[in-house]
Amino acid sequence: MKGKETRTHLNREDVLDAAANLVKQHGPAALTMRKLAAELGTAVTSIYWHVGNRESLLDALVERTVADLGEIRPSGATPDRRVVSVARALRRQLRDHPHLVAMVHERGLTERMFLPAQRALVHEVHAAGLRGARAADAVRAVQIHVVGHVLVERNRERAPVQRPGEDELWTAETAERDAALARALAGPLDPEALFTTSVRALVAGLLGPGG
Repeated sequence: MKGKETRTHLNREDVLDAAANLVKQHGPAALTMRKLAAELGTAVTSIYWHVGNRESLLDALVERTVADLGEIRPSGATPDRRVVSVARALRRQLRDHPHLVAMVHERGLTERMFLPAQRALVHEVHAAGLRGARAADAVRAVQIHVVGHVLVERNRERAPVQRPGEDELWTAETAERDAALARALAGPLDPEALFTTSVRALVAGLLGPGG
């Protein structure tokens, strides 16, 4: 049972893993040294030995979050596909670690956090033949698209139940007699599919001849 046994083979990574899991599930406020020790089945003094005090622990979590976001690796046979892969991976990282990302932001490390993804994007837009201000615009447009999409997703998830909902609002009449459009807009939203569609269109426009 947690909190009743003492772990003898605890290391710093074990502590950070458990702390990150607590933050991911319940937010930074839930991370106390006592609760973390109970989660690991060890004494509070052991936590201090491995990571220092709570502020030091939070700093270490922030540093690890920044490092994790730096592990994004492009995939795909062409620059546009690789840019889309970076955007999708960045979205997943932001979606999977909202509390940790918020902690990074609060400590003024947001720009550093995004730098590895931006550098991956720079490499790919260079491969597509873009340089200078046009390349910078492409990198920033993709990053802001990702962040904006994630914020909208989270706002939708936390919004109260809508009455009337989309299933009631969209009819053939409101959709200009396009019944198929009405059915699609009245149905459930697939955020990942919509993100992929939108970022592909964005990237095609940015990297294309008239971008």
